[in-house]
Amino acid sequence: MAMTIHCDIVSAEEAIFSGLVEVLVAAGDSGDLGIMPGHAALVTALKPGPIRVKKQNGEEDIFYVSGGFLEVQPNCVTVLADTVVRAGNIDEAAALEAQKHAEQALENQSGDFDYSRAAAQLAEASAQIRTLQQIREKLGNR
Repeated sequence: MAMTIHCDIVSAEEAIFSGLVEVLVAAGDSGDLGIMPGHAALVTALKPGPIRVKKQNGEEDIFYVSGGFLEVQPNCVTVLADTVVRAGNIDEAAALEAQKHAEQALENQSGDFDYSRAAAQLAEASAQIRTLQQIREKLGNR
C-alpha cells in the first residue's frame, strides 16, 4: 500500500474534503506544488486554480480554489481557501461568460475603470476553466 498523508481542504463556509492522500497538487504563488508524505514543512499562498488529490484508494478528485493558503506539517496538509468548489460543480457557462466580460472590460477601459478588479475576475474565471479542462483530461484518460 502506498504511503499517505492526511489532507483537509476547507473554505470559510465548510470542510470540503478530509482523508488520506498519496499526493496533492496545487498552484502556489511561486508555481505548482506537489505534496507527498515526508514533504518538508511549508506555508504558501495559493493562486486561483485547481487542486488535485490522489486518494489512498487511487481515485483522484479535483477542486477549484479561488485563493487561500496551503500548510504542510509532518503528518497533515491543510488547504485553507477563500472559496472551494468540487470541480464537477463549476458552472462552465457562467465561467466562460465571466471570462468574456472581464476581457471586454480590460479592452474597453473607461474613466471609472477598476483594472485590478477586472484582472482578478479574469484570473478567477480562467482558473475555473482550467479546472474544468483538467477534469476533461482526467476523464479522457480512463
